[in-house]
Amino acid sequence: MCNLYSETKGVQAIRAIVKGFERGRELNFPPLPAIFPDGLAPVVTRDAETGERALKMMRWGFPPPPNVPGGRPVTNVRNTASNYWKPSLKTGQRCVVPVTAFCEYQDGSKVPTWFARPAQGDDSRPLFFFAGVSRKWTGIRGTKKDPVEGEHLLYSFLTIEPNRVVAPVHAKAMPVMLIEPAMCDQWLDGTPEEALKLQVPAPEDWLTIVSRGPRKDEG
Repeated sequence: MCNLYSETKGVQAIRAIVKGFERGRELNFPPLPAIFPDGLAPVVTRDAETGERALKMMRWGFPPPPNVPGGRPVTNVRNTASNYWKPSLKTGQRCVVPVTAFCEYQDGSKVPTWFARPAQGDDSRPLFFFAGVSRKWTGIRGTKKDPVEGEHLLYSFLTIEPNRVVAPVHAKAMPVMLIEPAMCDQWLDGTPEEALKLQVPAPEDWLTIVSRGPRKDEG
């Protein structure tokens, strides 16, 4: 389960891959070398009625299903056939999540291992995206010391069985990766059936291990 990732690129880098959004291009967020569950991060979504794309800051993690104890945000989606997730797979609620690296903890330990795309020239952390879902939710989020009550925009992202790069570290799952404009378009604009064709393990040459140990990635 991926519960830590980074996003250190700005709006222009996002717009170079996810085309056609004007709303949110004024956002000025800092590099985010460590994004944890319940944290705020940039997400691109599409309005189901207008077709307009927008970059928004959303909070990571859906509320848990009613029968799940603990109350922790649900950050990863695997079973897309579940009635809990089906409504969020409609056009207009699917989203793409900008990422520069993601972390999986070495199975049987608490050692963070960071994965990123191989460097491209001087770019040590080429941008990619997770295939995500989003929704509105009203309630209390944040910490006990700093609770935030009201309506929240929430996101989570899909996982799939790991490829041979990730599996030796985390044998259960890896996030669903999108690296090209056409893939982002398919996820945002396609039917649920078309979009879910992208829920496959990433090719092995898409990923490399870039560090172990730290709980943030600033590469």
